[in-house]
Amino acid sequence: MTRGGMKAPSQRQLRVGEEVRHVLANVLERGEIRDPDVAGKVITVTEVSVSPDLRNASVYVIEMGGGDVKALLSGLKRVGSYFRHEMAQKMTLRTVPTLHFHPDTSFDRASRIDALLALPEVRRDLDHDESGSPEDGS
Repeated sequence: MTRGGMKAPSQRQLRVGEEVRHVLANVLERGEIRDPDVAGKVITVTEVSVSPDLRNASVYVIEMGGGDVKALLSGLKRVGSYFRHEMAQKMTLRTVPTLHFHPDTSFDRASRIDALLALPEVRRDLDHDESGSPEDGS
């Protein structure tokens, strides 16, 4: 399933999303972006989710080392037309998707889950379950 959708993406959506991700990562890696909120930052494009009609793409990004997420997203939005131009040059699509940038919070969620699993009461329950004892107590 997609992050916000109900239906699993098609193979074409997945393929186009991955191709968009590679193009954007390449542009960011080259360091050609002059926007002050984007220039000089190490930005990772973690996922691109493309709509079924391939006209819109949700781009999930994270800045290595943290930083002002709102400013980063604003900067990426401002240079969106440059990204689309680069995508049009490198991809063979009838329509280049409109990009919508979002912060990737999956690492934060994973950290919270790790912290919960490390709690003594949870650890005790997990160790008890792994020891082969029946969970229902019978």
